[in-house]
Amino acid sequence: MTNKLVLATDLDGTLLAGTQETRRRIRDLFSGGLAGAKLIYVSGRGLESIIPLLSDSTLPQPDYIIADVGATVMHGDLSPVDPLHHDIAARWPGSQYVLQQLAKFPLLHRQTVPQERRCSFFVNEGGISDELRAAVEDLDCDLLFSANRYLDVLPRGVNKGATLQQLAESEGFDLDSVVVAGDTLNDLSMYTSGFRGVVVGGAEPALIERVRKMPRVYIATEQGCGGILAGLAHHGTQIESTRKAQRLMDERGEAELVMVYHRPPFDEVVKDGVVLQKRPKSPNGIIPTLLGFFAGARHGSWVAWSLQASRAPKGFIQHVAVDSKRYPNLQVARIALTEEDVDLFYKKFSKEAFWPIIFTFPSIAKFNQAHWERYLDVNRIFAEQAAQEAAEGAIIWIHDYNLWMVPAFLRPLRPDLRIAFFHHTAFPSSDVFNILPWRREIIGSLLQCDYVGFHIPRYVENFVDAVRSYSPLEVLETISCAPAFVTYGCALGVDSMTSAIEVSGRRVALGAHPVGIDVGVIAEIVKKPAVQKKITSIKALLGGVKGIVSIERLDYVKGSLEKLQAFEHLLEDHPELRGSVTLLNIITPAAPGMEIYESLRIEVDRIVGRINGRFATIEWTPVHYFYRSLPYAEVIAHYAACDVAWITPLRDGLNLVAKEYVATKSVTETPGVLVLSEFAGAAVELHGALLTNPYDADSMSKTLHQALTMGADEMTYRCQRMAAIVTENDVVNWGEKFMQAVRSV
Repeated sequence: MTNKLVLATDLDGTLLAGTQETRRRIRDLFSGGLAGAKLIYVSGRGLESIIPLLSDSTLPQPDYIIADVGATVMHGDLSPVDPLHHDIAARWPGSQYVLQQLAKFPLLHRQTVPQERRCSFFVNEGGISDELRAAVEDLDCDLLFSANRYLDVLPRGVNKGATLQQLAESEGFDLDSVVVAGDTLNDLSMYTSGFRGVVVGGAEPALIERVRKMPRVYIATEQGCGGILAGLAHHGTQIESTRKAQRLMDERGEAELVMVYHRPPFDEVVKDGVVLQKRPKSPNGIIPTLLGFFAGARHGSWVAWSLQASRAPKGFIQHVAVDSKRYPNLQVARIALTEEDVDLFYKKFSKEAFWPIIFTFPSIAKFNQAHWERYLDVNRIFAEQAAQEAAEGAIIWIHDYNLWMVPAFLRPLRPDLRIAFFHHTAFPSSDVFNILPWRREIIGSLLQCDYVGFHIPRYVENFVDAVRSYSPLEVLETISCAPAFVTYGCALGVDSMTSAIEVSGRRVALGAHPVGIDVGVIAEIVKKPAVQKKITSIKALLGGVKGIVSIERLDYVKGSLEKLQAFEHLLEDHPELRGSVTLLNIITPAAPGMEIYESLRIEVDRIVGRINGRFATIEWTPVHYFYRSLPYAEVIAHYAACDVAWITPLRDGLNLVAKEYVATKSVTETPGVLVLSEFAGAAVELHGALLTNPYDADSMSKTLHQALTMGADEMTYRCQRMAAIVTENDVVNWGEKFMQAVRSV
């Protein structure tokens, strides 16, 4: 029999109440701070309503759960504690039978909450008649009334205290080591069972009156966890936090803004044994935009990985400057990760488990528990580093699904921080997202944020639906999507968007922020003589025929196969187009080590060969296929030279290629047509694009035919409309609006 402390606590008003500091201390104590201590959730909630709490990183996780006012008893892993659980179930006559027998009492109004092996009602005290008591007695059940409005019908002899006592005996706890905590009359049976106890501040007066003379019960003045801490101290338990936990919670940095991004804002290159910083190869304006927030006097930190031989390399310099002139108070806090860390956490797990789910290809997903553990480990390291960098009350901006679990680790360490998260990808519908074995942990983590941003309103609503399948929520605010976003004219359209929710008493603000591009960079590139020369050579290659440009990364979500099949279909249906249109199909290879894409490349090669074999002539080749990365300037030249951009991913979070094409056509003052998948996020933002369904070859070929035969006036109108949107909603505007939203929380 063990005599280690066992805390059996009610949830609402008790464990879930109190100040941030006292809740944090309780979490620390029962997350290893008290050696051998056990925690039991004892609640009137149904088990379904408790499950979301098991993914709340700010709460200590229970070893046992007593739910349904004692009618449900589980281990912390949700397996039943038998034979105790089975014995309780055997005493219950069945909910349908109980409801039938009590149907004649009109003052009983059943609670619409999850409940098992009990029936719960709303009723005032005047509604509890002798006839009702007799009916419950005839059912061989007990009646429990609390808080002047809640009535529970329970199996005979079942209540919180009785079930707790049986659990303690069956699990070998010393009954004198158990301390109970509660705040309503619903908890009275725990005190009358003889356990040492604490009644927290703000408790129901009727409970205080009933326990006032019990010598083993301490009545606290502090509410929630503060009362629990006072009660534990009163009963002789040391309640200091562990040194490590206290250090992590007390440590403060100087950064007012912390970017948590998996990569640093530069590429690290080793030359002659010396690590050098080089400007990132990626042309997108996100990194410069994020760096822009650190211009001037603002103290900042950028938390990112650094590929090293070990996690503790000799002579490793953790903090390095980015640009001491432009960003004098910004440092990169480098996290040393090994090649194996990056391979498992990023290349394998994130791409094999999360990526297929995010883009709704669940049949391709691979779930590996060991890889998930490594993912958690890396996310924990990122969170701990961010906590050390941040000043009191700082803003933490976390980027993308690779770091989904950072908020879960960060919030308990630094409840003072304002945590924001932005998804650079799509967010799938809840029925797809919920395929993830770790969906509860991920949603629980994101709910620790103060603000969560997505590209478009549809992804916001998908997230809200995923939360609904995780926990009860209240929608606090909604906003209309029109006219900024397409509503009914697109597969991803919605007419209104949730902008704030409340879950378990916590408010989380939400927003749609489609990432923009740097139009100015494109304008500068186009002016370069080398680019003008390249534009001329591409037009010469086309030989006077209309050019269709398709540029995408090798990825099954990009719809490369479907696009080629649709082009083949177009040439079959419209023989008059043979010899007058050419598809410039440019596919950027996947990153090294991504074995999942090799079979896709082989199939693309095969279909291109088939199309050219069927339709090519000596004078004309229908598909010019390039499997390589092109310099950004060459990409822009292709946009400028072609009449149509054909961008038809099966799924895409946003798609910046579409915006780059529009910007290029605008700065070169040449008309063009954008054919865009309605399953790309940009489709709901770019009014003027021709939308198509990439899953429908007929729709694809018809829309492409419409683009190729469009009149000049309509082409110009559509181009100008999209250009205005792309220019106004550029990447700088994106960053500023996101930060404005975060600061307003």
